[in-house]
Amino acid sequence: MKRFRVKIMPALAILVTGIIILISSAVNSMNMPIGDLPGWKQIFAQDFGTPAALGHISEVYGEDMRGYSRIRDTSRNGIYTPDRVLSVSGGTLDYYLHTAGGNPRVASVVPFGYEGQIYGRYSIRFRSDFLPGYKIAFLLWPVSENWNEGEIDWPEGDLNGKMSPASAIKGSFDNGAMAFDPPTHSYSPTDSSDWHVATTEWTPGKVKWFWDGVLVSETTLPSGVPTTKFRWTWQAETELGSDAPFPDPRTAGHVQVDWALQYAYAPSQ
Repeated sequence: MKRFRVKIMPALAILVTGIIILISSAVNSMNMPIGDLPGWKQIFAQDFGTPAALGHISEVYGEDMRGYSRIRDTSRNGIYTPDRVLSVSGGTLDYYLHTAGGNPRVASVVPFGYEGQIYGRYSIRFRSDFLPGYKIAFLLWPVSENWNEGEIDWPEGDLNGKMSPASAIKGSFDNGAMAFDPPTHSYSPTDSSDWHVATTEWTPGKVKWFWDGVLVSETTLPSGVPTTKFRWTWQAETELGSDAPFPDPRTAGHVQVDWALQYAYAPSQ
């Protein structure tokens, strides 16, 4: 019996290990979903299947993918320098965040153009390195550039922790300071060091945020939900706040996007 057990247990361990590897592999190589969903019409899909060398992304994917250029980021500490940051290889969009010439180099992508839409579903599969001093804000921003129309953020967070969603309440900037809904922070169950799918669903009077298909948070004030055209913008930039650390010049690493989907609101579908 002892000899029989000695032979079986290594085989069982190998089998279990194989199952774990297969599951992990399936999660980390999840294919981009194609097609409409109940209530949603898929209008854009991008899986970054065509390589683009550093400095050449606009030639392959268009000028919008290059996004903002040669201006300061939100904290004013970094410079949007897409030609030094953005490339595509191995089926992923890569942001190489680093310091050059004494300035943190960051990028902001507008993946599906500046025209925008009212309401929508937005889903992105991404990951990031551990990069203190940097953050991401993948957000919906008013086409009009009028912040008083609101703002929808997800995923957003410093690149040394978890992500947190928020929706800026439309009209609240009239009072001198933008208010956000929900008023308390919720966070993703994990950080973004592994591959995850973040999804925003924006409908009349409601915004919901999902992490790997699980609801993380939702708005509570229907009247505060934006009602004008917004465009999807992926900002990788330096951290915000008076106590935010300036990125150490030695800090360098990557934010990667595997695929992204945009849907139009189609309640009758």
